[in-house]
Amino acid sequence: MDQKRLPLFIAISLMILVLSEWLLPHPKHQPPPTPAPMTASGNASNNPGSVKANTPTSGAIVASAAVPANVPRVAIDAPRMTGTVSLTGARIDDLRLRDYHETVDQTSPLVRTLAPAGETDPSYVQFGWTGADGIQVPDNTTPWAADHDTLSQTQPITLSWDNGHGLIFTIALSVDENFEFTARQGVRNTTTKPVSVFPWQRIRRDYTPQTSGYSVLFEGMLGVGGNRLNNLDYKAAAKEAKDKPDGLAYQFTGNGGWAGFTDKYWLTVLIPDQAQPVTTNWYHLTDNATDHFQVSYIARDAQTIAAGASVSATTRVFSGAKEVRLLDRYETRETVPMLSYAVDWGWFFFITKPFFYAIDFLNELVGNFGVAILIFTVVVKAAFFPLASTSYRSMAKMRILAPKIQAARERYKDDPPAQQKAMMEIYKVEKVNPASGCLPMVIQIPVFFSLYKVILVTIEMRHAPFFGWIRDLSSVDPTNVFNLFGLIPFDPSIYSHYLHLGVWPLAMGVTMWFQQKLNPPPPDPAQARMLQFMPIIFTFMMGSFPAGLVIYWTWNNALTIAQQTFIQRQAMRAAAARG
Repeated sequence: MDQKRLPLFIAISLMILVLSEWLLPHPKHQPPPTPAPMTASGNASNNPGSVKANTPTSGAIVASAAVPANVPRVAIDAPRMTGTVSLTGARIDDLRLRDYHETVDQTSPLVRTLAPAGETDPSYVQFGWTGADGIQVPDNTTPWAADHDTLSQTQPITLSWDNGHGLIFTIALSVDENFEFTARQGVRNTTTKPVSVFPWQRIRRDYTPQTSGYSVLFEGMLGVGGNRLNNLDYKAAAKEAKDKPDGLAYQFTGNGGWAGFTDKYWLTVLIPDQAQPVTTNWYHLTDNATDHFQVSYIARDAQTIAAGASVSATTRVFSGAKEVRLLDRYETRETVPMLSYAVDWGWFFFITKPFFYAIDFLNELVGNFGVAILIFTVVVKAAFFPLASTSYRSMAKMRILAPKIQAARERYKDDPPAQQKAMMEIYKVEKVNPASGCLPMVIQIPVFFSLYKVILVTIEMRHAPFFGWIRDLSSVDPTNVFNLFGLIPFDPSIYSHYLHLGVWPLAMGVTMWFQQKLNPPPPDPAQARMLQFMPIIFTFMMGSFPAGLVIYWTWNNALTIAQQTFIQRQAMRAAAARG
């Protein structure tokens, strides 16, 4: 390969690998079946006689304004969660995670995954029924009774309501040691006739969620149905539901699966009985300029309750942190398909996921994710040492041959075909592959991108400290040269993220400059000048990247410099010995 083409080859390789996250299409959604009519307020599913006995409604959207702000509540006191359950409407609408704070400051508020109406970002989980043939079912204002005042891991609770017409509805709630609730919806028929109901479950967000803004990170509605991962971001949901009175944005059917909302680090999903056929509905409605997003399940087949009999339906709810090994356990232990893919591993999941496990294992050994990244980098360098060694030896030979190559260029400067032939003859005689010098860079690209995903999307990296001023490997280096590293009380990055340049990005730029000096310079002066700016460009680029990734690149550069210096010196001594 002509030396002139090497930067182009590297640039194209980088572009393909990075842009694949943007350009690869998302799974195409099948057109949803036409749902049963609903009013704009979404109250159809709770109105008696709104559906036929054997036909489920398309969902259970109910206007949130119907729920009072101050209602009787049952406390949630679980090992890793705290909050309350609303007895009006039977909602889990107040949930905080004991192990996670909003900022790195341990005195900051706990992360909240669910919040009641009237507070910031209201969101809730609710269980209900759609009735048939005039059956009165509970709605948003139903006052439920609880048999205990606290829900804990050792103390489940049962909510109950008698409709006054022979049907007694119950919701038995329990919670595990982590972030999972189990809800057992029951109906007892004390009448003399059989009745039919459709149990449903839903997660509602009565606000417009603010996403992290990363193009390589999905946030929105996510679920598995029919052994397929489905996703729809908030913007797409609003577009799909536009001009539809029922607000249905997407629908899929299948046995079991799961569905809900995913954020960068948090997940709230419904997990129905994996053996039961269900219909999953994703909605978007706008009411008084307020967005309402909903993910709901409804049984595809009516539950017919004989006179004097009872029926029940069990659903699990996960609302908590997307801890990788915890999701793996739920996926395996409870046979929940693809739950671990709630973490957005990206297109290169087959690299990214093993990288996480390796770094997490090293962190368990050394107790510091930053140190684990450094050790992991050494392991990766050792794994690719044979290939890198060959490449660096070739680069050393290229540096020795630089005078001969330049002489050939000068001799045939007016005859490009002859110039190319002469250069290739030199490469052939000296047994040098000019393209091998780009291999270390090409190798680094998938490693870099996969590590970027690990640091960006895994909650294990969130608020993970290194040493000194780096208290969060998933955030940018907090220091900034443009305010003299904090001496000036001013943050220039409010004008542009390129005006944030910390100590570690500067160190990365310096090591990149030293590494570049070890490579043979391109014979073309224009190319050489362009490459001289690369350390500067990358330094400003990395200023806004997570500190963990910058530390990795800096350390990787330092190891490369040591390795390349050693190999090139050996090659030059061998060349000198041959004369």
